[in-house]
Amino acid sequence: MCHIDDGDHIVNGSTMEVIQTYPFLKSFLAGSVSGTCSTLLFQPLDLIKTRLQNASKNGANRHGIYPLVVQVLKNEKMIGLWRGTLPSIMRCVPGVGMYFSSLHWLQTNYGSEDPSPVESICFGVLARSFAGATLLPVTVLKTRYESGVYAYNSLSEALCKIYRLEGRKGLFSGLVPTLLRDAPFSGIYLMFYTQTKKMVPSSVRENVLNVPINFGCGVVAGILASAITQPADVIKTKMQLYPQKYNTAPVAVTLVFKDNGFRGFFIGMVPRVVRRTLMAAMAWTVYEQVIRYAGLK
Repeated sequence: MCHIDDGDHIVNGSTMEVIQTYPFLKSFLAGSVSGTCSTLLFQPLDLIKTRLQNASKNGANRHGIYPLVVQVLKNEKMIGLWRGTLPSIMRCVPGVGMYFSSLHWLQTNYGSEDPSPVESICFGVLARSFAGATLLPVTVLKTRYESGVYAYNSLSEALCKIYRLEGRKGLFSGLVPTLLRDAPFSGIYLMFYTQTKKMVPSSVRENVLNVPINFGCGVVAGILASAITQPADVIKTKMQLYPQKYNTAPVAVTLVFKDNGFRGFFIGMVPRVVRRTLMAAMAWTVYEQVIRYAGLK
């Protein structure tokens, strides 16, 4: 039988013994669980964000959030709001797991008991850069599925078609803006998250209020980090949807500014801020609880 003893020992045959023996695996599984929950719940916000950014090309067809939602419901039904969920899960679940396990390894081996803002930023950037670069082909698939521009019948067909028509470069299009979006987001988020938690007395953090406190700190951190990294997200979307036109980051920056001005770098900001903020807050809240019960904390 499976039982938990003082939050430190989980025993359920050889599988649980392996998980207990390797904290790295525990943190990966904890991150994957949190990533699955948040991805499924907030996928419609990501789809609306991508559609908004795509609708802004050439400075025309500027939809608002509500008209876009109505359009998706009318043309693709309710399930259309979850278009791109499979590649999102394929990216987010292992991505979040890789991020948290890498972060746990960095903090365990090189971190301090009281991390400074610079330490938090560096660890967040390193952990996210590794996950982002590794899973970039899936990120390209996710963006194209959500946009509604490409008609792929399956993920395997999409991968083969991108590789055949665009080569390896197509699978890794938007690498620079993706890293400039994800790495700073994670670093800034982790800094604000850890520093905000420090403002809460330890006696309050350790009692029954720790879950809402973790979530609240995550919301604050997510809003700030999302707003700062929004321009890189716009550039990433353009390069992954239209790699021939937006073939480099400088070209993409120039064209976005030419077509939409300075505001073009913040198109889709509202649904992205809401999604990334709630998704990150939920991921960290679930992760903190899982590692607490798994005996990693």
